[in-house]
Amino acid sequence: MPPAPQNSSPLPGLLLLLSTTTGLVDAVSVLGLGKVFTANMTGNVVFLGFAAAGTPGFKVAPYLVALLTFFIGALIAGRVGQGFGKRPLRHWLTVAALIEAALLWIAAIVALGFDIPSLKPTVALFAIIALTAIAMGFRNATIRQLKVPDLTTTVLTLTVTGIAADSSLAGGNNPNLGRRIGAIVAIFAGAAAGALMVTHMGLALPLLVAGGVVLLGTLLCVRHPAAALPHGA
Repeated sequence: MPPAPQNSSPLPGLLLLLSTTTGLVDAVSVLGLGKVFTANMTGNVVFLGFAAAGTPGFKVAPYLVALLTFFIGALIAGRVGQGFGKRPLRHWLTVAALIEAALLWIAAIVALGFDIPSLKPTVALFAIIALTAIAMGFRNATIRQLKVPDLTTTVLTLTVTGIAADSSLAGGNNPNLGRRIGAIVAIFAGAAAGALMVTHMGLALPLLVAGGVVLLGTLLCVRHPAAALPHGA
């Protein structure tokens, strides 16, 4: 059976929706957990370098925890993908969404007793970092296996590069322009909404909302007929 046309897949719409949750999680981690990223790791490697050099305001431990637990989440997702890759896509997506949403909701519960200005209690700080990083590592690895062009849901560097390098100004034909712009808008909107929530209502609400969006969006996605087939079938 030939691959289904790209426009028949429910995945692009789902991944754009999931991109908004990246903004929510980044707002929680950067604004509420002391300038640490749990949705993508580039910033953590840079900040870890700052901390290693003794730069004031940067501590090694949060970045190491984020990197390690993100790695663990990605490792688990790789195993899950191996197990579900040949089964109907809806099974794979549903399991992935349940795992990610559960981790985000547990983090939301932990965040109920967390004080942002003092970053206390320390146990809660590292628990929220670990739970959200595992969730985002799991997400990143799952999306990587799905291989939907220009929709990583967490990283925009290559997206912005692609818009410029493939534009008509550069002699290109603007492939996937709408999707690329949509990814940028989605993460921007999620970050703005997350910042408002963190500033006025703390960390629990954006984490709760992020988990809800992941699960509800996925459950709607898997109703699509294409989700009854294995991915790529």
